[in-house]
Amino acid sequence: MRDEDLPGFAQELGLPGLFDVHVHFMHPKVLAKVWAYFDAAGPKLGRTWPIAYRWSDDDRVARLRSMGVRRFSALSYAHRPDVASFMNDWTRDFADRTPDALWSATFYPEPGAAAYVPDLVEAGVEVFKAHLQVGDFAADDPLLDPVWGTLDESGTPIVLHAGSGPAPGEHTGPEGVERVLRRFPNLRLIIAHLGMPEYAQFLDLAVRYEHVHLDTTMAFVDFFDPPGDPTLLPRLAELQSRVLLGTDFPNIPYAYAHQVEVLQRLDLGDDWMRDVLWNNAVELFGVP
Repeated sequence: MRDEDLPGFAQELGLPGLFDVHVHFMHPKVLAKVWAYFDAAGPKLGRTWPIAYRWSDDDRVARLRSMGVRRFSALSYAHRPDVASFMNDWTRDFADRTPDALWSATFYPEPGAAAYVPDLVEAGVEVFKAHLQVGDFAADDPLLDPVWGTLDESGTPIVLHAGSGPAPGEHTGPEGVERVLRRFPNLRLIIAHLGMPEYAQFLDLAVRYEHVHLDTTMAFVDFFDPPGDPTLLPRLAELQSRVLLGTDFPNIPYAYAHQVEVLQRLDLGDDWMRDVLWNNAVELFGVP
């Protein structure tokens, strides 16, 4: 499947397009550092990691639109204290000038988060992103208690990178996330990468907590060997209403369309594809 095939593929399914909940747009200086990390991290993973869409913001927005991606996030993630507000100011401006992008924000376990997260929720932010491995913090850090409380009450979705792939961290894995969910069971978490590689444990959380979702980012792609665990398929079918398309665009070492191609390859049916590519995200976020 090629990128230019995607609009026709969506049309054949009866969809107006694709809804991608795991896309990155960041301040140029921040994005340059992320790309430098991937440039350096490839050898640590035993393989190169060429960024397939190392383009300007305008060019990347144009490519998403040309592929029929009608709605997408613009995720940035705070990696240390005192940077979240800087990142959030930029993503707010990006959302203002990009009407098909979700207004996205981030947070970090720091005293100020208890104030800036409620302010963002009240202002209408649509999705948050947090990254336990890059930020090197625990999901149940006490400084996040007021954040989780606010988001539990507001129902604002959070894309949470909590799995230990592609590189584990001190605080990655499902245990800390489950401790948070026991206290804040209404959190609308979107577990990035299907929780790779702790797929089964994060699927268990989705079974136990009705508002937990998972995104497909980099799951089952040929870049990994083997490309995902086929024993997961019956469970993904059972959780059809809780799986969302995610891609990690632009930070992927292959064509965007490959992510859609490998989901089709799972052969879980057209209804499953419709829900994953569009319907589930529309239910969670709505479409203007």
